[in-house]
Amino acid sequence: MKITTRFTTILFQVLPASLALAAGGDWPQWGGPNRDGKSPDTGLLKEWPQEGPPLAWKTTGLGAGFSSVAMVGQRIYTQGDVDGASVVLALNRADGKSIWASKLGKAGAPGWGGFTGPRGTPTVDGDLVFAVGQFGELACYNAKDGQEIWRKDYAKDFGANRPEWGFSGSPLVDGEMVLVAPGGEGGDVVALNKKTGAVIWRSAEMKDTVHYTSLVIQEIGGIRQCLLLGETSLAGIAVKDGKMLWRTPRKGATAVIPDPIYSDGYIYTTSGYGAGCNLFKITPQDGRFSLEEVYKNKTIENHHGGVVKVGNYIYGYSEKGGWTCQEMLTGKVMWQESQKLRKGSIFYADGKLILREEDNKGSRKGRIVLIEATPSGYQEKGSFNQPDRSKDHAWPHPVVTGGMLYIRDGDVLLCYDLKAK
Repeated sequence: MKITTRFTTILFQVLPASLALAAGGDWPQWGGPNRDGKSPDTGLLKEWPQEGPPLAWKTTGLGAGFSSVAMVGQRIYTQGDVDGASVVLALNRADGKSIWASKLGKAGAPGWGGFTGPRGTPTVDGDLVFAVGQFGELACYNAKDGQEIWRKDYAKDFGANRPEWGFSGSPLVDGEMVLVAPGGEGGDVVALNKKTGAVIWRSAEMKDTVHYTSLVIQEIGGIRQCLLLGETSLAGIAVKDGKMLWRTPRKGATAVIPDPIYSDGYIYTTSGYGAGCNLFKITPQDGRFSLEEVYKNKTIENHHGGVVKVGNYIYGYSEKGGWTCQEMLTGKVMWQESQKLRKGSIFYADGKLILREEDNKGSRKGRIVLIEATPSGYQEKGSFNQPDRSKDHAWPHPVVTGGMLYIRDGDVLLCYDLKAK
C-alpha cells in the first residue's frame, strides 16, 4: 500500500549542484555506521553564529513520531504517523522533498502518556530499507520506489509481548541477515534473510524482557556478536548462529533505553529510573567469555537522550547531575552542568558535542547547543532556539553527516549547514 503525503518544503538558501552532489556522508542506520552517535565529518564550524548555523531547508509532512533519520546517497529515510497509518518515508536529500511514502502498520501511541508515532529509525542496505513500527510491524522495502518486498509481525510471527511504550529498536543488517530483537518465549533475537524475510536463526537461550535499546554488533575475541541490553541482563549473541556466548546480570528499571557501548575490552551501560551506569570488563579465552563488573554508580543515570564515548570519556545527561563528563574506566566525574541546559539528546562531530534540549518550556523553546568535547568543563561554542518547535518532546536524536545537521521535530525536518567557510 502506497501512501500519498502532503509535503511542504522551504529552501532558505540555494545550494550549488556541486555541493548537493558532494553532500556524501552516508548515515545508513540508527546511530550511524557504527551505531555510536559519532559523525566522521571534519571541517565543521568551530563556533556557531549568534542566530545559529544557516538553515538550508525545512520540510513538513513527516507526521507524528520520534524517529531520527537515515541517509544513503541522495536520499533521507525516516518514519512517522501520517493519515492514520505508520509509514516509512523517503525524501530528497538536497531539499527535503518527498519521494515516496509506504505504509508500515498501525498508527498511534502505545502505552500511557500519549506519545504518538514510531520510535525506531529505518536501516538502509543497498537497495533495501528496513523499518519497525511502534506496534511491532517489520517490513522491507525497495529503496528506489518504496514497494514492499516482505513483512513480519512481532506478535504474530515471534510471539512478542509489546513493551509498555512500543517497539523501539531499529533493525541491524549484517551481511545477508537483518537482526531484530522482538523478544518472546522463542528467544529475544531473530536473524532473517534480508532479501526474503525467512528466519535463519533465533537466540533460544536468551529470554530476557526486551525494552527499548537497539542491537549493537562488535567483534570480541575473534567472534562477531550482537550486544543486547534487556531488563535484567546484558548479553552477547553470536551473529553466526544465535548462540548465547555470555550473559551477566544488569538490573534495569521501568525503561532501559540507551544502547551499550563497547570499547577495548570494556562494555559500558546506563539507564534511568535509578539504575545508573555500569562498566564491565569482558575477557575472551578459547571461545569463552567471562565478565567482571568494574563499577556500578549513578554518575550517569541516562533516561533516553543517549551517551557517547569520545576518547576516554563518556558524555551525556544524568537525571541526578545534569550534563556530565565521566571517565569511562574509573567512573570518575570530570564535570557536571545542570543549570545551563535541561535534559536532552547528544551527538558528536568534529571535536564538538551537539546537545538538544527535549522540552519546549520557557523562553528557550528547545535549545540546541554546541559544546567542546573535553573533560576540562562545559564550554559552549554557540546555541540557538529551534524554529517551528512543536509541543511534543524533541526526542529524535540530531544527525550530522555530509556537513549538514538534521533536526527532526514531529512533522518537521530542518537541515542546517555546518560547514566552515
